[in-house]
Amino acid sequence: MNEVPASPLSSAGFRWLMLYRICTLLSYQIVAVTVGWHVYELTRDPWSLGLIGLAEVIPFFCVAPFSGYLVDHLPRRKLGAVACAGLALNALALAMVAAGWLPLQGLWPIYVAIAIGGVARSFLGPVYNALFARVLKRAQFARGASMGSVVFQTGLVAGPAIGGVLVGSAGKSVAYGLAALFAVAAATALLAMPVTEPAQQQQRGPVFASIAEGLRFVFSHQILLAALALDMFAVLFGGAISLAPAFIKDVLHAGPEALGILRGAPALGSVAVAVWLSRHPLQANAGRILLASVTGFGACMIGFGLSTSFWLSAFLLLVSGMFDGVSVVVRSTILQLATPDAMRGRVSSVNSIFISSSNELGAFYSGSMARLLGLVPSVVVGGITTIAVVAGTAWRAPRLRRLDLRDLQ
Repeated sequence: MNEVPASPLSSAGFRWLMLYRICTLLSYQIVAVTVGWHVYELTRDPWSLGLIGLAEVIPFFCVAPFSGYLVDHLPRRKLGAVACAGLALNALALAMVAAGWLPLQGLWPIYVAIAIGGVARSFLGPVYNALFARVLKRAQFARGASMGSVVFQTGLVAGPAIGGVLVGSAGKSVAYGLAALFAVAAATALLAMPVTEPAQQQQRGPVFASIAEGLRFVFSHQILLAALALDMFAVLFGGAISLAPAFIKDVLHAGPEALGILRGAPALGSVAVAVWLSRHPLQANAGRILLASVTGFGACMIGFGLSTSFWLSAFLLLVSGMFDGVSVVVRSTILQLATPDAMRGRVSSVNSIFISSSNELGAFYSGSMARLLGLVPSVVVGGITTIAVVAGTAWRAPRLRRLDLRDLQ
């Protein structure tokens, strides 16, 4: 009879890791919702919201391969703490811009601060994924991934809600200042975490050869590559949430508090699903469930684009988050089970390029399409394209269609 593995929460290291994760998420999400309102308030142009994503993704994309290499070769906790310090400085700079304490005018100081935040954020995912495998046993990975998703989505709910309320009640500078405090708390959690890190290699391979090794691993693993590509393109074409400030002002006619609700609704749905999956982990038919969930996500984006009711829009985003929550848990579990320990930083950086950068590219795509087609048509077209991507992935990746997570253990 198989022994039931202990709960991941029995590990003190895992608990500290979850604190690090939610604090980084709260910091980033408060900045994201505040800076979106800040920029749209200055410009009233949806394309300027797309430029926020572009300003972050370019430095993120350039640095991410090297961040993965560094995570595999340097002390992970210290590296993560330095990245958190970068988030804190980014938020403080934005607070000073919003308060008028810096002799800088226009949008460019905001975009520069966002770019610095993109560099810092490129380290957060690889650090998290590398430490995840150090604080849990392999048999705990599936439940740990679900619990990590609960924490992740909780941050996505609470961050926008806190940011929206603070922007409406206390102002943008206060919201940015709180984001800086959360980043400092995340660094503190990392440094306090009880974990044994792998011995540092005395002989290190060439940087670019080492990065290429991580890329080859991902691109040769059909299931991992298909799961990452599916998520990336779904987020890229279904990134309607980045246009929420424009929908709030021009379609739904509400204020910043409503923006916090819309930004938090998808994550609330994901939290509900992740809590369920933490107690009932997916195993059989995981691939088919993943494909069906991303299809449902695309359908919700179409409905959101066509809605003129605030509460209907919020409900559709809530359901989209439920579908996305399944995708996040399945992808995270595949990533942890399929990756060798010595390559976790590099493979996680590839994951970050696929997933995290697609959020910002999705914002730029959505903003550009909104300018080209109009606000509502751009979101509807994105949802239709997402469903088409699912069909293409199901055809090109038969191993993902047949995936049973027990086959990876």
